Amino acid sequence: MTDADATAVVDCYQDLRDRLIHAGVLIGSTVKGLYGKGAAFVHVFDGLDALVTEAGQVDQPELMRFPPLLPREHFVRTDYVRSFPDLIGSVHSFLGGDREHAALLQTLADDGPWSTELDPTELVLVPAACYPIYPTISGILPRGGRTFDVLGSCFRHEGSDDPARMMTFHQHEFVHVGTPESALAFRNRWLERSQILMKSIGLDVADEVANDPFFGRAGRMLAANQRGDALKFEVVATVANPEKSTAIVSCNCHQDHLTIPFGINTHDGGVAHSACVGFGMERIVLALFARHGMDLELWPREYRSRLGV
Repeated sequence: MTDADATAVVDCYQDLRDRLIHAGVLIGSTVKGLYGKGAAFVHVFDGLDALVTEAGQVDQPELMRFPPLLPREHFVRTDYVRSFPDLIGSVHSFLGGDREHAALLQTLADDGPWSTELDPTELVLVPAACYPIYPTISGILPRGGRTFDVLGSCFRHEGSDDPARMMTFHQHEFVHVGTPESALAFRNRWLERSQILMKSIGLDVADEVANDPFFGRAGRMLAANQRGDALKFEVVATVANPEKSTAIVSCNCHQDHLTIPFGINTHDGGVAHSACVGFGMERIVLALFARHGMDLELWPREYRSRLGV
């Protein structure tokens, strides 16, 4: 990519961001990738969440909701530290007494690095909505496995000019844990089902074999293996950059990556597999505003009706 091409890409991201903020859809901050949401955004988000929830009822999922925090011991077992160290959000807090507090205040008064006076807690910000599920279901699954509906707030430390790449965002996921065959079938059903849902609200989407952004030299091999085995598919749409589609839904087969660490087995004692479909809620909402315009009143009536806005 030439310097001119790179500048054009940044310009298209900034243009969409500026239009969203000017229309009050997003509320800007002093940190890249961190936004508040205005009334129009919230209305569309709520309507989208209702549609996604309704689409998942065919699988009769168990409803679960978790806080945006994960115990550090569970986080480590997911192997996230090895795969995505650059995206981690570790929670630190002040754990000292009066003397340490005085040192903290002095550092603050000197405009120094006051955060060095904080210590890590037992908590990490959740990077994927499904992660808190696995520690809760250790042991033997019932025949047919288990399926879950989970909506959660996630954090990934990746500030960007692209408004669709937020550091804090929501995933609405449907997760199945069962046999290798049932997990793969679940992923494949949702790959088709999610595209039908996105098209019903006016988005022009397609699916692509994809890989996670694994970190470092070893990560490139993991990514190649993931793509080669077609474990991850993304449903993509145009948001800011007409030359590069944005993933708005992810359909994944984890195999035993998240079941072995938490001792999850099938009804007959075999190692369970898991699969999920994750709707990137903020990205889908932004794709809708990019597609239909900044004024909800001017959106096609069909799509407004579907979303209840």
